[in-house]
Amino acid sequence: MKKFFYLSALSLGMMCSITACSDDDTTTIDAKNLDYTAENASSWGNYMRVVAQLLVNDATALYDDWAVKYNEGGSYADFFKNQDALTSVEQLIDGCVDIANEVGTAKIGDPYDLFIHNNEEKALYAVESWYSWHSREDYRNNIYSIRNAYYGTRTGAISELSLSKAVAAVNANLDTEVKKAIDDAAAAIWAIPSPFRNNINSPEAVSAMEACATLEGVLKGSLKSCIEGIDKTVLAEVVKNYVDVVVLPTYSDLKAGNQALFDAVETFRTSPSNANFKACATAWLAARTPWETSEAFLFGPVADKGLDPNMDSWPLDQDGIVQILTSGNYSDLNWDGDYDEEDDKIAGAQALRGYHFGIFDLQRWRSPYHSVRFLLVRNQILRKQWDNEYSVVSATSALKR
Repeated sequence: MKKFFYLSALSLGMMCSITACSDDDTTTIDAKNLDYTAENASSWGNYMRVVAQLLVNDATALYDDWAVKYNEGGSYADFFKNQDALTSVEQLIDGCVDIANEVGTAKIGDPYDLFIHNNEEKALYAVESWYSWHSREDYRNNIYSIRNAYYGTRTGAISELSLSKAVAAVNANLDTEVKKAIDDAAAAIWAIPSPFRNNINSPEAVSAMEACATLEGVLKGSLKSCIEGIDKTVLAEVVKNYVDVVVLPTYSDLKAGNQALFDAVETFRTSPSNANFKACATAWLAARTPWETSEAFLFGPVADKGLDPNMDSWPLDQDGIVQILTSGNYSDLNWDGDYDEEDDKIAGAQALRGYHFGIFDLQRWRSPYHSVRFLLVRNQILRKQWDNEYSVVSATSALKR
């Protein structure tokens, strides 16, 4: 389960400050108004490049752990396919249960609870992907990750070697119930008026939470019980298909997408222009999608090695980001040793990197990208648009309409 770093110090203007490095200079720097200038251009570009490279490193490590070698042994794919088939299918289902719960109770539920208790500003900041106008897409893709795991494909078709077919052979009504619960959850999320950040307490958001809860209940109740009665040779084929057709291709796409994102960032960094900026946005979306459709299988290497929070912690440490921009100490983004989710030093590093590396939005573009947003919005071509057209004040006001 990923950690959510709620930043209680965020004020209405999302202000944070640091002290300049000079002993004699006590000038504070406001994160929102830290302009992209000739003097600090290299810092913005360097940070952008470092974060994109870390995403490449993490996605490559994740794919290699599954496909090549894991912890000095064989691949995790081989381990998963060769262990007790019932155990593997139980892990498959548990992964689906976890993300159904997270979408309903955390991604939608946490902002909703804050909002109805008159914490509207905190509710806004608790919305994952709020500044990219892409929350609903991300949440629906999370449900699609469950669909992919159950259907044994990534296309919405149902494989003959899927868990769905295995369940249907022994309990057709249950298979129909599971498929309906998946479809209902995805549809309920999509029915939330866009953007979610302006409709946190809408009736549709409540319906989406209820649909996710129903899906979670079916998965961890009836489905979990059903698989105990399925022949293990059938389950073994389900596991093999799941790994080969769903997991490995998804992680392969993630690896390729993150590399393409890095390449786009590098091009923009060296040749800033509107066209190259949009290319970064497009590359972010392409890289982000396989991640969201992988969240039903956040077990194994992605959990054991902290790769999930490396790539997808939210919200971020805005003050820490500004400090690094000023100091140039990019080593603060790294951590060493065995992963421990309770280690504050590791969590602190993870809150400075990943897909959600951004706090601000670009109202003009309305494009679904927020990976390197914190840096991209500083491009001087677009800075005036940001200042004139969008602020957190306007976003918070929109919640009240």
